[in-house]
Amino acid sequence: MKVKIIFSFALSILLMGHAINAKAGWRDWVGDLLSDKKKTGTSAQVTAAPLSNRTAIQGLKQALEKASHYAVNSLGKSNGFLDNRDVRIPMPGKLRKIEKMLRSMGASRYADEFVATMNHAAEKAIVEARPVFIKAIQSMSIKDGLKILKGPDNAATQYFRSRTGKELMVKMLPITRKMTDSVGVTRAYKQMLGKLGFARRLLGEDEIDLDQYVANKTLDGLFLMVAREEKKIRTNPVAQTTDLLKAVFGKK
Repeated sequence: MKVKIIFSFALSILLMGHAINAKAGWRDWVGDLLSDKKKTGTSAQVTAAPLSNRTAIQGLKQALEKASHYAVNSLGKSNGFLDNRDVRIPMPGKLRKIEKMLRSMGASRYADEFVATMNHAAEKAIVEARPVFIKAIQSMSIKDGLKILKGPDNAATQYFRSRTGKELMVKMLPITRKMTDSVGVTRAYKQMLGKLGFARRLLGEDEIDLDQYVANKTLDGLFLMVAREEKKIRTNPVAQTTDLLKAVFGKK
């Protein structure tokens, strides 16, 4: 009996000790937790988590895609080039003397028709080439993208043109050739020259590659419109239409 009493007394003391230690451990744990929360809260208030490089580049690509869609939609509609003074394709420089003579002869209509057909070919070509632009944008590297983000308001457009211009031209030429044929650029060109009669020989008119000329001017118009939209996205919150664009460009 005495042995049982002694054992019970010893067990009680042992359990009490564990309880005290557990209570102390609980207090320590709660104190540490509160301390960590306080530190975390303070840190969150002082600095926001920076964007990852990948997120930043995704935002940049999205901005370029948005800008290219805007350019194609603006220029690819009916009279998109012809009615826009900034991108309207003019008479080729080599043909300015011919244009001047036609207008002096009262035959301006033929010059105007030729210019109109070139602009209509461009508006059709730019729509056909849309997938080419998007593919070029998606090939941008993270290293290049980070430089672009720190550059001027048209840095992405400059990169886009410098790195993809030649490739785009190679892919644009067949499209442009097809469109110049479909809208009758060559026919209008020959008709315009035909109105000069013998005077054409006096002008010493040089050979001109109309397909190449229209393709060059089509890309000029594209990059001009892309640059304008890029600037809007970088500087105007209204143009930052997605959460990603706001995250990348909204803090500037």
